[in-house]
Amino acid sequence: MNLNILVLPGDGIGTEVTREAVRVLRVVAEKWNHQLTLREGLLGGIAIHKTGTPFPAETEKLSLEADAVLMGAVGLPEFDEWPPEKRPERGLLGIRKAMGVYANLRPVKSYKALLESSPLKNHLVDGVDMIIVRELNSGIYYGTPRGIYEDGPEPRACNTMAYTWSEIERVTRVGFELARKRRKKLTSVDKSNVLETSQLWRRVVVEIAKEYPDVQLNHLLVDNAAMQLVLNPKSFDVMVTENMFGDILSDEGAILAGSIGMLPSASLGAKKPSGAWTGLYEPVHGSAPDIAGQNKANPFGAIGSVAALLEYSFGLTEEAAAVNRAMEQVLGSGRVTADLKPAGTPATTEEVGEAVCNAL
Repeated sequence: MNLNILVLPGDGIGTEVTREAVRVLRVVAEKWNHQLTLREGLLGGIAIHKTGTPFPAETEKLSLEADAVLMGAVGLPEFDEWPPEKRPERGLLGIRKAMGVYANLRPVKSYKALLESSPLKNHLVDGVDMIIVRELNSGIYYGTPRGIYEDGPEPRACNTMAYTWSEIERVTRVGFELARKRRKKLTSVDKSNVLETSQLWRRVVVEIAKEYPDVQLNHLLVDNAAMQLVLNPKSFDVMVTENMFGDILSDEGAILAGSIGMLPSASLGAKKPSGAWTGLYEPVHGSAPDIAGQNKANPFGAIGSVAALLEYSFGLTEEAAAVNRAMEQVLGSGRVTADLKPAGTPATTEEVGEAVCNAL
């Protein structure tokens, strides 16, 4: 196949982990005889420095021309006091909107080699294997009106959480389809005891569930879901929830994997005629400016995002499985970065990437 991929390294450690992910992509292309076409663009803080905007028009053009987009991380401390619409993170929201990706998949899996890395007791974490499906294109991060207003007796701020039936329906279907191929259990998370948006959310999920009688559906309020992720994480198979709840819960899921650096993600949009998804792929972690440029960052989240890219945007399940096996082999060898608490000397970002390539 011709793998036409846009690479957006972004800021901080994004450039370092993306470099190793691309190395893995090159090995996959060579081993399975694929034609790999890579283009690189600007997003986030680096884009502000070079173009004055976090999401340049050229990046938008390249993202729409690519078959898939592989991203690093965005965000730099120097922009922390800037207004929200000008910060690097606005570039991330912009590309998600431009590509029309609406379902964010965050696999959370425990590895035997990393059980001691999680702060939870081993018996709670061992065997965890779930996917959190987060609605990505609506909700409070996009709703209007929004802003900080200085025109009254005191400053006030406003954000709007809004959902339509169709926005909820499409991400719910992704959750049910994934559950149908796994352990046939879907947990929908909302706050329907307080929020009208959640009341509509639950109505839609219940209606769509009628089309999936083979999938067991249960509902959890978001506060209970956060607690159950810690108390009984193995009870989850596929979780589907709205944008902000998913943002928070999926980061909580990182403690189950041992480090936030372990978690990949896939943001999916419309299906192509081939059945493959339009996709934006990135590790869950941020730009971690405190360790940027030190060759310390954990690249497994970025490499796992490559596996997701191969599976969802190209249908290359054999290649994706091989990348996941290579990662597990390297984890078992103990050749890991400092965040995973290795017994010996921590490996560098580059050494971990090289080990995965050799395992492949």
